[in-house]
Amino acid sequence: MKSDNQLNLKKEFSLPTFEEWKKVVEVDLKGAPYEKKLITKTYEGIDLQPVYNEADIQNLPHLNSIPGKGSQVRGSQTGGYVAKPWLICEDIPVGLAEDFNEALKKDLKGGQTAISVVLDEATRLGVDADFAKPGEVGVGGLSVSGTGSLNRAFSGVDLSKYPVYIQSGFSPLPILILLIASLKKDGHSVSGLKGSVEGDPLGYLASTGKLPVGLDQAFNEMKTTTNWVRIHKLDLKTIGVDGSVYQNAGASAVQELAFSMSTAVEYIEQLAERGVSVSDIAESTRFTFGIGTHYFMEIAKLRAARILWSQILKAYGANPDDHKMVIHARTSKMPQTNYDPYVNLLRTTTEAFSAAVGGVDSMHTSPFDESFAVPDDFSRRIARNTQIILGEESHLNDLIDPAGGSYFIESLTAELAAEAWKLFKTVQEKGGMVEALKAGFPQDEVKKVADARRADVAKRKSIIVGVNMYANVKEELPKLTYADAESIYKKRSEYLQKFRVAGAQEKNIRVLENLEKLAGNPTEKQVDLGIEAALEGATLGELTKAIRSGKHQDVTVSAIPSFSIAVDFAGIRTKSLDYKAKTGSLPKVFLANMGPLAQYKGRSDFSRAFFEPGGFDVIAPAGFETPELAVKAAVDSKAPVVVICSTDETYPELVPVIVKGIKSANPKTVVVLAGFPKEQIDAHKSSGVDEFIFLGADVVKTIQGIWGKF
Repeated sequence: MKSDNQLNLKKEFSLPTFEEWKKVVEVDLKGAPYEKKLITKTYEGIDLQPVYNEADIQNLPHLNSIPGKGSQVRGSQTGGYVAKPWLICEDIPVGLAEDFNEALKKDLKGGQTAISVVLDEATRLGVDADFAKPGEVGVGGLSVSGTGSLNRAFSGVDLSKYPVYIQSGFSPLPILILLIASLKKDGHSVSGLKGSVEGDPLGYLASTGKLPVGLDQAFNEMKTTTNWVRIHKLDLKTIGVDGSVYQNAGASAVQELAFSMSTAVEYIEQLAERGVSVSDIAESTRFTFGIGTHYFMEIAKLRAARILWSQILKAYGANPDDHKMVIHARTSKMPQTNYDPYVNLLRTTTEAFSAAVGGVDSMHTSPFDESFAVPDDFSRRIARNTQIILGEESHLNDLIDPAGGSYFIESLTAELAAEAWKLFKTVQEKGGMVEALKAGFPQDEVKKVADARRADVAKRKSIIVGVNMYANVKEELPKLTYADAESIYKKRSEYLQKFRVAGAQEKNIRVLENLEKLAGNPTEKQVDLGIEAALEGATLGELTKAIRSGKHQDVTVSAIPSFSIAVDFAGIRTKSLDYKAKTGSLPKVFLANMGPLAQYKGRSDFSRAFFEPGGFDVIAPAGFETPELAVKAAVDSKAPVVVICSTDETYPELVPVIVKGIKSANPKTVVVLAGFPKEQIDAHKSSGVDEFIFLGADVVKTIQGIWGKF
């Protein structure tokens, strides 16, 4: 029975309104502006509120979407991960096919559920290894020059059990020919092949600044590949849209979405002109997004991407319900660093968590050493296990759109989609993505955000653990262990040169005949003719030359290069290591802590955190009772930099004495004041203070300036 005195919280306590809550908060802020303290400005131009409520999601058109239907904001699968877990699709960026095969077998045995093939630059260009340059062969990806390379790479692996995703660069056609030919050569069925052989000419153009064929040729090859795959009813994607090109260059989530959608629309327009149906284009497209460290923003980005793609398909007359948006996620390269590299594991984990909650179909999690080495068995295993733990032990594989219904994420999803749509329309007004790239519009927009990111890291508004905060100056930096380009090039060249003279004359004649037919047949038959030529021994370079037998004019634009957000701190850390190599020790910073602990500790701790990311060895003694004692200790330390740490109230008395004593002993000593008391600045400069450090100061520029003074 219910007691008459039973507590009913709803009756006893009225539900406060947002305005009532805000009034209480403003009192607690003690005059500090609410907008400045509690509203977070983002690179996307979206203001994140401190609290969201039901009013924020009223009338959102996507709110009642069903998973796998309509806008697909709640995921492309009706059953979510319960029905189909995301694929663990880790890159294996090794150059030689036999090494790739060994690593692939280990990784599949260790839990990888899809095969991802990254190709080296020579292969993406369609150039045989012996006609390429050493740095283009086997660096950052697999070197492929014929069916033999792929047969060795996949030896002993049942490709009917695992989807195969090949990142072909700007064209999927030559690699598709070699892949099908290699399967037929080994007697394997082609019908069971699934995954992608995807080309992304605009992504390649944006990242490298150059497309080595004309745009018409690139789109014709995309059309040929797509039509052939659809005719043969293979479960292969042939059109890639790689947004990570922009994300790794520093782009905001809005920019990555807008430029990805603009690229996809360019492909729809170009292929539709060539007779490919919008339905086939949608069915053949696979998107890749970079996943950054802003947990909630990345979740919302993936959900917004599906809304935008649905809108685009609807505008072109396709039924979005029939075309699930396929999304591959790559954790971002931008925050990766070789300083304190194991922290990369934490960054990757939060990024992978975002991708899983956002509803991706497949994922690559970056090995912690990806930025400074060819990932080995250990680092690949840890990266792979990150996904396994999230799926199996954190039970994310048991969920359907876990972010659905969140006031914050639903609101953020809608805002991101709206802002990305505005930028998308701007690109269309400029003539589409090709014309925008030629005019430098995406490049300029991304650079603005990248510059803002670098400035925030330099001022420590954005924290990168182990880089601009909590740096371990005594750590031993890992060795850079990149691929041996010369050795790989030599091995691949020697192999190919032997291969070229090994075939019988009759076979070589048949190869030439097939290549001649291939050159004169710019239709879907190119694939079949190419397969026949490849089975006879035609190489990638020979196939590519035949396919592109006409005249072509390169397309050039300003490249959008990827970068590490830690690059500026890496520069000043390197300078400190060079100093150590010359002198035997890191440059020292002496903290002249004045007075009792409470007087100096705040600024002393701040000074340590300021200089250690620059690679300085910070000496922090207990507080000195007199300026004379501080001067003696500072001079005895032989530190080239001395920081005075105390309070604004004591500085007028302490600073002149300390500076004079230090400069008298060694005029080259750089004296720094911790703090920036505005009304005292001129006086302290007159006393001889060289620099001031304070909250919001640019650490990189300040340290660079100090380096120039001693």
